[in-house]
Amino acid sequence: MEERSKKLVVFISGRITGDPRYREKFAEAAAKLRKAQFIPLHSAELPIGLTEGEYMKISLAMLDAADAIFPLPDWEDSRGAMIEVSMAVKSGKKFVREEPDGTFTVSG
Repeated sequence: MEERSKKLVVFISGRITGDPRYREKFAEAAAKLRKAQFIPLHSAELPIGLTEGEYMKISLAMLDAADAIFPLPDWEDSRGAMIEVSMAVKSGKKFVREEPDGTFTVSG
């Protein structure tokens, strides 16, 4: 079995529904995390046309596979993101935060 790198896998959580820029927003966050040596995961690139329940099942599976969660600033504006953050807390995931200087901190 192949071993995974030592990099943290980080699930990005934030508002998708009602945000016309959601794909760009998540892509920008993923690029920043990748540059900081994390492995980003997010559900913003899933195909259009699934139900809300199907999106949540996939998102929660991605979160389950991750070591940590990175909530975007608008996560509290999204029911789905609030569920993801709650699950991350309950399952003991680490939290990644972006500092004002652009660096990232990991807690938990």
